[in-house]
Amino acid sequence: MWKPRHKKVIEIPSGADSTDDDISLFRGGPFYRAQAFMHLIEPGRWNLGRRVAIILTITWLPLVILTAVFSPDRLLGLLKNYTVYSRIAIAVPVLLIGQFLMDDRSCAIVAHIRNAKLLGGEDLVKVKSLLTTLRRLRDSVFPELLIVAVIIVEIALVGKSKLTIAPDFAVYRDGGVARLTQAGWYYWLVSLPIYQFLLALNLWKWLVWSFVLVRLSRMNLRLVATHPDAHGGLGFLGLSAAGFTPIAFALSAAIGGDWRNQILHYGASLSSFKLPAIILFVLMFICALAPLSFFVVRLTLLRKRALLEYGVLAQAHVVDFHDKWFSARESNREPHFTAQEVSALADLTIAYGHIKRMRPFPADISTLVGLALAVAAPLFPVVLAEIPFSVIVKGLFQAVKAVPL
Repeated sequence: MWKPRHKKVIEIPSGADSTDDDISLFRGGPFYRAQAFMHLIEPGRWNLGRRVAIILTITWLPLVILTAVFSPDRLLGLLKNYTVYSRIAIAVPVLLIGQFLMDDRSCAIVAHIRNAKLLGGEDLVKVKSLLTTLRRLRDSVFPELLIVAVIIVEIALVGKSKLTIAPDFAVYRDGGVARLTQAGWYYWLVSLPIYQFLLALNLWKWLVWSFVLVRLSRMNLRLVATHPDAHGGLGFLGLSAAGFTPIAFALSAAIGGDWRNQILHYGASLSSFKLPAIILFVLMFICALAPLSFFVVRLTLLRKRALLEYGVLAQAHVVDFHDKWFSARESNREPHFTAQEVSALADLTIAYGHIKRMRPFPADISTLVGLALAVAAPLFPVVLAEIPFSVIVKGLFQAVKAVPL
C-alpha cells in the first residue's frame, strides 16, 4: 500500500522496531522525534542549516527584539556581550553540528568493525546485544526528562543568586534591588536552558558511546600487530575522539566567554586563568580519550607478544640467510638465493618494522592536535581582552624574524 513520503519523517523507529543496521546515537529519543515531527530532520538528512537558523531565531533574535522594544538603552550592551554570544551564537550551533559529527563517526566505527571482520563467533552475538542496548538507551525518555528536570530545578533554586552576575542587558535596578528585564527573563527561561539542554544531551550521548567502546574493548578482537596503521588494526578508533571535538569547542567557548567578561568588567587578569585553562585542557582530553584507554593494555600485550614471535621467525630467516651467504664466500663462489627467499626476508623486515613502530594508544597525533585546537581556539578572545591583536601580530612577526634560515 502506498504511503505519503512525509510519513517516513514522522514514524521514527523505536528500540523494539530497530534493525541491526540502526546504529545511530541521535536518531531516537524525544528530542529527535519532536524534530522529525516538525520536519526539521528527515531520514538520511540532518538539515543542519535549517535547524541552526531556526534555533538561533528562537534563542537569539527574541533577545534583540525584546531589548530593542523595552530597554533600547541596553541594546548596544547586548550586541557587545561576548558571554551571550559564546553560549547562544557559538556553542548552540556547534552542539547541533556536533550531533551529526558524533553520530557519523560512531556509525563509521561500527560499520568498519563489521566490514573488517574484527569480531567473530560469539562476539558477533555480543555486538548485536550491545547495539540493542545502545538503541534502548538512545530511545529512552528518562535521560532527556532528567536533563529538563535538572535545568528547571537549577533555574528555581539558583536563578536569584545569578542576578548579581547577570549580563547588563538582562537586569535593572529597582530601589537597589536587581530585577530581570523582559529580555533577561527570556534569556534565563528560554535561551540559556536550550544551550544547557543541548550540552547535557550531547554529553549523555557521549557517555552512551563511551559505554559501547568499553564493551568492545573486552571482546575478542582480531588484532594484528603488523597492521600498517601502527595500532594493531584499531587506528580507526581515532575517529571517536573527533566526535567529542564539538563538545570541547562549545564548552571552551562558554567558559572563555565568562573569563573574557571577568577581565573586561571585573578587573581579572589573564594570568589568573592559567591554572583553570590547564585544568580545562586536561579534563577535555580525559573525556575525549578515556574510552580509548581501555584498548591500551591489549595493544601493549599484542606488541610484546608479536615482537617475541616475529623475533623467533626473523632469527630463523636471518641465520639461514647468513649461513648461505658466508658459506658461499668461504667456497669462493657467488651466493645463490631464490626470489622467494629474498622476498620473504624483505617482507619479514617490513613486518617487524611495523611491530616496532606500533603504538598502544589507538589515536594519531592529528587527533590530539585537532582536540587541542578545539579547546584553544575559543579561548583566543580571552587573550584579546587583555592583549591587543596588533601586539600579538607584532610579536609573531618578531618571533618569525628571529628564526634562523
